[in-house]
Amino acid sequence: MTYAEILQKRIEKTGSGLCVGIDPRLDRHESADAIQAFCEQVIDETAEHAAAFKPNIAYFEALGVRGYEMIETLIGRIKRLGVPVILDAKRGDIGTTQEHYAKAYFENWDVDAVTLSPYMGYDSVEPFLRYPGKGVYLLGVTSNPGAVDLEMHELADGRHVFELVGDMTRHAPATPAGEGGIGLVLGLTNVSAEVLAGMPDVPLLVPGLGAQGGDLDALRGTGRLAPVVINVSRGILYAADDLSFSEKARHYAHRIANLA
Repeated sequence: MTYAEILQKRIEKTGSGLCVGIDPRLDRHESADAIQAFCEQVIDETAEHAAAFKPNIAYFEALGVRGYEMIETLIGRIKRLGVPVILDAKRGDIGTTQEHYAKAYFENWDVDAVTLSPYMGYDSVEPFLRYPGKGVYLLGVTSNPGAVDLEMHELADGRHVFELVGDMTRHAPATPAGEGGIGLVLGLTNVSAEVLAGMPDVPLLVPGLGAQGGDLDALRGTGRLAPVVINVSRGILYAADDLSFSEKARHYAHRIANLA
């Protein structure tokens, strides 16, 4: 199966496109052991509602070697639960360096997809597309205000930079990754009819729901066929302490399911 098919199968099983972000805040925990126990609890309690998990590698790199050991353990835990893993790494470098990132993530850690920065060109993306059943999400329009500085910048022909990134998705069917092997990141806080019209119908990773204040209704009625997952991190990990992680995940999963 292609990555898009694997993800779609999981979405159908859970009934929702909820992606649970694993972004542990170092200042909210007493020790690395406490962070690991916290992340394990989040994973175990939310897995039944999660179409995917998205650990953000930066929060673990900040812990040094202990952090790398931790994220490797957590990825293994998620995989045993049968939930796809989207590693939020946003890597972007020359091809030979990308080959080693791809080996690290797809071979050593066996994640299902990786976020990439595409701004060094298609040859910086291609090494990740040599892996059947794996996927990448290129930064299309992100959820931060600075998206207007580059990603949404209008070109002389009236198109936008993110549309050039979208053009890279056309390469996927001819690669081992296959149809749907290249998706795009679309920040919910920057969704508009114009942006959606400029994005090809490929898998979307949509951050910005919850603490960032994105409006789910912006995605209603788009008629897209490729699988879409909507990420919630702080809204599950650190909001509404009176609710369990499972209850918070169920709440967001229900909201997302009602978009259909």
